[in-house]
Amino acid sequence: MSSVLVTGGTGNLGRHVVRQLLDRGHQVRLASRSAAPVEAITDYSWARVDYRSRAGLDAALIGVDTIVHCAGGSARGEAETMAALLSSGRRARVKHLVYISIVGVDRLPLGYYRAKYAAERSLIGSGLPWTILRTTQFHDLALAIVKGVCRSPVALAPRGVSLQPVAVEEVALRLSELAGADPAGRVPELGGPEIRTLADLARLYLRSTGRRRPIVPLPVPGRLIKGLRAGHGLTPDHADGVQTFAEYLAAGGATA
Repeated sequence: MSSVLVTGGTGNLGRHVVRQLLDRGHQVRLASRSAAPVEAITDYSWARVDYRSRAGLDAALIGVDTIVHCAGGSARGEAETMAALLSSGRRARVKHLVYISIVGVDRLPLGYYRAKYAAERSLIGSGLPWTILRTTQFHDLALAIVKGVCRSPVALAPRGVSLQPVAVEEVALRLSELAGADPAGRVPELGGPEIRTLADLARLYLRSTGRRRPIVPLPVPGRLIKGLRAGHGLTPDHADGVQTFAEYLAAGGATA
């Protein structure tokens, strides 16, 4: 089995990727901006890395075959982190970089999406062997959006906007599979099993919490909403996820 460095290994996605890789028998090194917890006993190694200054990155890549890049953040941070990984990755002769991206990064006018798309293009032109997986929003992000909609006494849901939430654990499983395989370029997208309007998701959330309030579809202008209404953030042909949003809520997601 290969040696894998997971960036953002303590984050929402990265911690699941670390566990999936360990379960598959890989040697795993977790890269984090923070120092390892005091007296932590783990079955993976820990590397403290500052992507802006690049301190610690070359050392973190010693002996690494594959990078799974899960670290996220701001648009500026996305560019800095990818540039650092590509520079150090070439020096370390890394054999494979797996990158998690988002469905619609090339079509939806969001600053963070543009940064993700630019990072994709940087990776493609880097000379490093690569794999890119685009997914729809995780359940917890969809929940945060729905909570925002339901915060007022009357829930105002942008009319015609739908989401396709997917379980973070299922994305982690797919990334771990890709990390153990040969570089594959742009692989098929991964979306949740259902496409539901924001109003539908709001009803599911309110029902799961025992709350009642009217939900009013609201016409909202703007290029982003227009793109969402057109389905640019959806992947109906790759609705390969298993856990639905309702199942996520029933499993305790509503209280997250």
